Amino acid sequence: MTMVSDPRRPWILAIDTGTSEIVVAAGGLDGSVIAASREPADFRHGELLLATIERLMEETGLGRGSLRAIVVGTGPGAFTGLRVGLATAKTLAHAFEVPLFGVGTAAALIRAAARSAEGPSVAERDVVLLLPAGPRERVIVRDGMAPRILAEEGELATIDSSRLVAVDLDTRAPDPAIARGAAARGMLAATLMEIGAARLRSGQADDPALLVPDYVTLPRGIRASTGAIEWSNDPR
Repeated sequence: MTMVSDPRRPWILAIDTGTSEIVVAAGGLDGSVIAASREPADFRHGELLLATIERLMEETGLGRGSLRAIVVGTGPGAFTGLRVGLATAKTLAHAFEVPLFGVGTAAALIRAAARSAEGPSVAERDVVLLLPAGPRERVIVRDGMAPRILAEEGELATIDSSRLVAVDLDTRAPDPAIARGAAARGMLAATLMEIGAARLRSGQADDPALLVPDYVTLPRGIRASTGAIEWSNDPR
């Protein structure tokens, strides 16, 4: 952590709970990272997230009154983690009266992978991101395209292996892809901050009421609806 001598320094808070880690970062209005924290969540996002944010603020000395914006990762990811992250970000944005910016976790990981030393050395549009979708299925994400479930194991053989980046798939993806995923995740905080700061400068804030997570899968008995997640008796 980096101590900030002036608690009045304007700053941005970035949060992501779209992976198995909690990522929290503080940055300047130029998108530079002041301090960042990565914590294994182990499905305890709700228990750990606020404590991680409070610790980062305490250790950096950044003031609540100097917060200028909140950036939050929107997935795709697991239901519980994303729900906690979005709810926390919305609550803090309301409490501190600052704009909220939703940034796709996958989009940030793809950008990070394209820039990483371990990355595929290709443009963002050519990166193929592989994420878990429950204990068995996996989801493929490409730049500018909607996530989709991997149809079958043989589909991986049709993808250029040098472009494959796997996150949270330690035993379910090729080792080189897992290594690229680890490198990309190490750059996730900085990439979220960069994207969020650019949107802050352009004034492209999200309406908190309409900002919803991009869930990979929903728990049984829940269905997605425009602008919200609604409880449903529909068994689908």
